[in-house]
Amino acid sequence: MSDVSVRELSERRARGDELVVLDVREDDELATASLADCLHIPVAQLPARMAELPRDRDIVVMCHLGGRSEWATRFLRASGYGRAVNLAGGIDAWSREIDPEVPRY
Repeated sequence: MSDVSVRELSERRARGDELVVLDVREDDELATASLADCLHIPVAQLPARMAELPRDRDIVVMCHLGGRSEWATRFLRASGYGRAVNLAGGIDAWSREIDPEVPRY
């Protein structure tokens, strides 16, 4: 499975690359800390909502620390979403390395 760093994601977003950032955290986590322009599908709902995801774009899957997003990325890749990658370190790494204004929890 492939991981992407928060720095790489930040650079890709700044360039305007066409990608989907899929946040698989729960609603309460999203209310605490989030990134703009993300698609939110809690991990438990992912099997029922995969049709919302494009197959022709890169999908960067994120969670709090990277565990749930790793599972979700494996699931997506096994389901034919070969362009899905895991965000290493999740939103916690984003807060530490990219934007300290995003709260840590």
